[in-house]
Amino acid sequence: MPLKIILLTTTAIFMRFVLKDLLSPETNQYLRIISMVIILVLGASYVLTGIAKIIEETTEVLSEKTKIASGLLQSLGTAFPDMVLGITSAFISLKIGSTDYARSVNYAIIAAATTFGSNIYNVGHATWCIFRQNLANTKNKIIPMFPYINSLGVLKPSSQHKIKPSYQEISTAIDISTVLTVLTTVVAISMVVFGKINNPPIGTNGDLYQLIRPVGIIIFIITVFVLYSFRKTQRLTSETVEISQNENYYRHRPLYFTWFSLILSGIGILFAAETMVTAIETFSSITHISFVISGVMAGIIGCLGEIIVVHNFSINPNGRIGDAIVGVAMDNIVTTMGASIVAIIGGIFLGGNALILIFITILCLNSLLIHQITKLKDSL
Repeated sequence: MPLKIILLTTTAIFMRFVLKDLLSPETNQYLRIISMVIILVLGASYVLTGIAKIIEETTEVLSEKTKIASGLLQSLGTAFPDMVLGITSAFISLKIGSTDYARSVNYAIIAAATTFGSNIYNVGHATWCIFRQNLANTKNKIIPMFPYINSLGVLKPSSQHKIKPSYQEISTAIDISTVLTVLTTVVAISMVVFGKINNPPIGTNGDLYQLIRPVGIIIFIITVFVLYSFRKTQRLTSETVEISQNENYYRHRPLYFTWFSLILSGIGILFAAETMVTAIETFSSITHISFVISGVMAGIIGCLGEIIVVHNFSINPNGRIGDAIVGVAMDNIVTTMGASIVAIIGGIFLGGNALILIFITILCLNSLLIHQITKLKDSL
């Protein structure tokens, strides 16, 4: 396991300090394209997925030893890519704002589409996982996560799970998802009412809106309060330890080493994410594809870790659906906190059409997620 962490971090550093330089406009066009593809594929398929597994294992052990909610620790790890991608885009936006305003806005659009767009994938995927779990409960038989594809995992009925979610865990997930719906609504309304840009840069299609700093501060305070309020674990820790005693490498390691592994994983994500943001911007400049679409693509990259963790918890043969539902709810609150940080430093914009589509989709999926969690709660 230590070797794996070192390899992942070294790969991320190589991406940041070697491959990123090859994305420069002065570099040969074909070499830029090859470097861009390598960065996106290597970052998504190796660095982020590998680190997601480490985050999954370290947060489980840390939750048991510190009594902090596993979902909170998990979200701080898995939401970190979303936050880094968005915040990195915002810093780049501010850095070039005085010399290239149009490009600065493009990076700010990537920041917004990444942070908010990632919630779409997280909530949508979690809704599907819980929907399939509810279907397995209704039919009282094992079913594949995806119809006719057993290789991607199967779901057992809750009656066959050794680790069942507590009633309080599910109630917490519903509460947090409801708060997320309210926060998303506040963000959307505030951008329309207070954040319209009167003189958008040339080339911008339609209206342009910004999440202003005062609203960002309010959202940040609320998200911190929510995370603090739900910080205590609701899991049956002793039962989980007994079942997974031999599964987790970190369970038999010192606590400081587990924290170190989690921090080192975060450093790896930081380097990989910064490089991938530049690759996304390069992709848009080469293909002339909308920066909103590029930001949504970056959102997929950023939330990949959370999707993998939720998927693995859902198909766990012992049953970890409780960790999945609390984790995804917490993750999206942390991602929203990341968006508020981006707003505070002044780098988050969305075009009118993108704003409508992104926020309506998030609100719809939040409603579906709450519905599926409620059905799961009723089945216990």
